Amino acid sequence: MTDGASIRPDTKDWTWVLSEPCPECGYDAAAVRPDEVAAHIRRDADGWVSRLSGASVAERPAPGVWSVLEYGCHVRDVHRVFGERVRLMLTQDDPRFPNWDQDETALAERYSEQVPSVVAGELARAAGDVADAYGAIPTGAWSRRGLRSNGSEFTVATLALYHLHDVVHHTWDVTAGR
Repeated sequence: MTDGASIRPDTKDWTWVLSEPCPECGYDAAAVRPDEVAAHIRRDADGWVSRLSGASVAERPAPGVWSVLEYGCHVRDVHRVFGERVRLMLTQDDPRFPNWDQDETALAERYSEQVPSVVAGELARAAGDVADAYGAIPTGAWSRRGLRSNGSEFTVATLALYHLHDVVHHTWDVTAGR
């Protein structure tokens, strides 16, 4: 397997997907209510569990493009990171989220060497946990704020919609995007 160093880091600020549809995956945040995000995350996780049981999930489709396994590891970790951010927003006033370098994590955690069946189970649990968190948000708490390390401001509602784009986009990456 190729190590993660051959992947070009993603340095884009994707927060624009909250105000306009993504031209690649088609996600449109305006078409989703924040209280619908939990159900979307659960459905998406079922698809990942299935994909991670397929043949050749650890093979990259092209140089510099993550394998299904590597994307699955990333989506699992995205759920964990966003779950923690939601928890911070609900328990602290205007928290600043710790920086998370997804590319550094992929290398440090050796995404390409992880066991697909283990990743599938972990992804399902992480998706269920964060979906439960979104599903339990009181009506008045959707407007609570938090700040990303680069200063981008989110409410719980916009964080949920931003999180969902990440999930939808990576599903597109490993299906239609190839």
